[in-house]
Amino acid sequence: MPNSRIDGLTEDQVETFITEGALRLDDAFPAALAAECRRQLWAETGLDPDRPDTWTAPVIRIPAMATEAFVEAANTPRLHRAWDQLAGEGRWIAPQGIGTIPIRFPATEAPNDIGWHIDASFGDSADFMDWRANVTSRGRALLMLFLFSDVGPEDAPTRIRQGSHQRIARALLPFGRDGATLRQLSADGWASTGDFPEALATGPAGSVWLCHPFLVHSAQIHRGEAPRFMAQPPLVPAGEFDPDLPPSPVQIAIRRGCGLGG
Repeated sequence: MPNSRIDGLTEDQVETFITEGALRLDDAFPAALAAECRRQLWAETGLDPDRPDTWTAPVIRIPAMATEAFVEAANTPRLHRAWDQLAGEGRWIAPQGIGTIPIRFPATEAPNDIGWHIDASFGDSADFMDWRANVTSRGRALLMLFLFSDVGPEDAPTRIRQGSHQRIARALLPFGRDGATLRQLSADGWASTGDFPEALATGPAGSVWLCHPFLVHSAQIHRGEAPRFMAQPPLVPAGEFDPDLPPSPVQIAIRRGCGLGG
């Protein structure tokens, strides 16, 4: 199922990523490939796609999938080109699978995993709130949202606070190389980013939202009819931050947030 689209991002798209922290890449992988990945995910859940009465949990999380279909979806020329443009050519590791995959089902009550946050990128504690992020975004070049099903406004699209990544960069600056824990960053309940405009990560199957690692985002209740299949893997950097390399758009956004220009 080849994807022949390898056209890159425009200058306006790159600037949108720097200022807003997220952009949607359409046709990032083929819709037919998304359908095959959905089929495999249904098999993982053990549920019947034709029997909504079996969908009793609001969310099921699949840790990761590394079948040929998922590796192919994660490594299209279009995605590789976009990663070069945003994270820097040669500065990322090609994924050998995709995870984590939260599958959200129509529900009348909100699940217990809803809340504003950023995704921490390094740590070894059993308590995820002790995991860390630092101002150079150690361990994460991008946050990505792979849409394996069509996602409309009622289908539990991820909520994102546009521009919040730059404020998080400034908040991380005083913590230096060691970074801050999620517990430290969330001490105010993320109120410091509450004034940013909210957008919804909607789109057709085969779309991928490319997000800055510091983007504040949240899950939400599924008010639609069909289950939503989405994955939220990181793009892993190939190495530590290198100040001798030209700054990538990810790094330019951090510099702007810290008042360093860029």
